[in-house]
Amino acid sequence: MSPPGSPGASTEDVEKKVDFQHAEHVAPELQASGSGSCADKDAALEILGPEAKPIHITPEEDRAVLRKIDLWLMPIIFMVYFLQQLDKSSLSYASVFGIVEDAHLVGQQYSWLGSIVYVAQLIWQPVSSYFLVKLPVAKWLFFNVLMWGVVVSCTAAANDFSSLLATRFFLGIFEATVAPCFITITQMWWRRREQTLRLSIWFAANGATGMVGSLLSWGIGHINGKLFPFQSIFLFIGLLTVVLSPLVWLILPDSPVKARFLSHEEKVIAVERLRANNMGTETKVWKWEQVWDLALDIKTYLWFALLFLCALPSGGISNFGPLIISGFGFNQFQTLLFNIPFNALQVILTVLSAYISTKIKLKWPVVFFLCLPPIAGSSALLVLGRGAELKNKLLGCYYVLSFFSTIQPMLYTWSSQNTAGHTKKLCTTGVVFVAQCVGNIVGPLLYTTEEAPYYHRGLIADLVCWIALAILILFTAAYLAFLNKRHAAMRKRMGKAADIIDTSLETTERSAQLQKANEEKEQAEGADPVVLNNRAFDDLTDMQNEDFIYVL
Repeated sequence: MSPPGSPGASTEDVEKKVDFQHAEHVAPELQASGSGSCADKDAALEILGPEAKPIHITPEEDRAVLRKIDLWLMPIIFMVYFLQQLDKSSLSYASVFGIVEDAHLVGQQYSWLGSIVYVAQLIWQPVSSYFLVKLPVAKWLFFNVLMWGVVVSCTAAANDFSSLLATRFFLGIFEATVAPCFITITQMWWRRREQTLRLSIWFAANGATGMVGSLLSWGIGHINGKLFPFQSIFLFIGLLTVVLSPLVWLILPDSPVKARFLSHEEKVIAVERLRANNMGTETKVWKWEQVWDLALDIKTYLWFALLFLCALPSGGISNFGPLIISGFGFNQFQTLLFNIPFNALQVILTVLSAYISTKIKLKWPVVFFLCLPPIAGSSALLVLGRGAELKNKLLGCYYVLSFFSTIQPMLYTWSSQNTAGHTKKLCTTGVVFVAQCVGNIVGPLLYTTEEAPYYHRGLIADLVCWIALAILILFTAAYLAFLNKRHAAMRKRMGKAADIIDTSLETTERSAQLQKANEEKEQAEGADPVVLNNRAFDDLTDMQNEDFIYVL
């Protein structure tokens, strides 16, 4: 972009520079005013100014800022989620090395060690959601990462059920905020088209953790020291988290407005490119009216049911996966190594499903298809025996179950992309994770070590959940289509174009073309083209903002 006033500067460049300067001069006045009318609106107004007029940005500027955001945020987000899953999964690795025998666990005590993490998250989730509104997101995340690393390190000193239960409970408390933090960060930094792939990439850390964790545990398990192998696993993984936690404080910004790696003009672009989302960035005011909106929204209960049905099988298989493989006739080291392809499939399928969903701009067909392979795999495991001659077939059926792990990130993005209003977004995330916690609490309890190697009760429950999930996905898609028709009717009554294209789901170049087409359509229908998306940063809920388009 040529400097204004220079011979090569275009009229568009000069007007754009004026827009940037206007935003820069208005921002301090906005902060100083502290008026109630501005304080409860989006933080983006600190950059765009109180009027938040649309600013035209070129595709080249858009791509440059997006590249910068990806390079700064994605590695740290992936690292934290990798560590979280590694710490949480340390129990399943420890199970292969005799934690049940060494810690004298009986009955469902091992199952409760898996479930108690989610009991703690269930208890703490409402508090965590409130803190996410009131506290700086990155700083709050750093505190929790550091503390759960300390807790996992201390788990090495636990040698019976009560002490293991206590440390796992506190692990759940500190890990409760991680995924909600990342969903919040994803919503405030990326356009809706970009969110699915980014969220799936950091969620794919689950699979990466499974591969790396299995190899680490395999190596640590060969150490013949004074500690039990499971204690060495806890100590190593916990200290690794403690050492890496300061990176969160040093690198991750609290919001686009606070990002030190962006210039003021880049911050304006970073915020403006989110306008078509109609979701805003953040506000530090807790709005009870948005909580009420959440309670009356049918989607809230659909997201809860979908995540519960997804999480119940996940909770059981995550904790009992290595034990299921060992039940096919493999020793402890073979079990760890054979778990690696399962996790590799998770990584590939998670990213691939996100890519397909982004290309077709739909969620429901992809999520529906992902339910089918687990249904087939669990059915086969239920009818096959456990003879030595079948162990290769059984392992193949178990690998087919890996499709289930890709459903959860798709549901995360589906729910987050269909919710607006900062308080409502965080509460919806809380509801989603309460559902996940309940499912993860129940899931491991449906598997017991006494049922080895068949685990019929757990596999039957998983099969029922995946079938119910597939049916509910179709209903949810139909309801979202109904809401889009209702919003189109609202726009028409308000003098806007009824049928508009959701540019937040398009590529940068296509978005610019469609934005112009939307404006021309508004003009043709006798409406002011500037009116479209004019309330994107007013911190309205998706139900209140007639311009909000639901993602199917």
